[in-house]
Amino acid sequence: MSPEPRIPPLPHDERDEATEELLRGFRVDPDGPDINIMSTLARHPTLLKPWAAFGGRLLYRGALVPRERELLILRTGWNCDADYEWAQHVPIGLAAGLTSEEIARLATPRVDGGWSDDDDALVCAADELHADARISDGTWKRLAARLDEQQLIELCMVVGQYHLVSFVLNSLGVEIDPGLEGLPR
Repeated sequence: MSPEPRIPPLPHDERDEATEELLRGFRVDPDGPDINIMSTLARHPTLLKPWAAFGGRLLYRGALVPRERELLILRTGWNCDADYEWAQHVPIGLAAGLTSEEIARLATPRVDGGWSDDDDALVCAADELHADARISDGTWKRLAARLDEQQLIELCMVVGQYHLVSFVLNSLGVEIDPGLEGLPR
């Protein structure tokens, strides 16, 4: 990634009231700082708002168990070499029940026997979607044995959504927010 953002975050003095209000809704503390992805995408508020609604639906109100969702997101971040995405989702993954060891393993090539069968099927799905733009029949069968139709649909959308996010973050050069660390190198 380049050392400088290709498109920097939108400074406060360049925001209109509607954009400032939109960004305020994404802050943990309404008077606190923006995260860089949001203040960068604020340069295109007509895309930011619907994208954030879709991403928020997957992140906060989805059919997948949060731990499984974060396993998919972190693996996709690693597959896409997306430092920013990785940095944001490590704490979320820990809060969702992933261990530090599991998170570290998501940043390495998959080997048989490293995961439970359920987790291995999710890692395989993320890897196959990344490499082949589809889940293989064998992996699908493993997933369908325990996930319902909504969860199977959502799994594909989560991986696709975080590919989109990774492509944008990497291409725009969005800088990692203070206090977070990118992918292990």
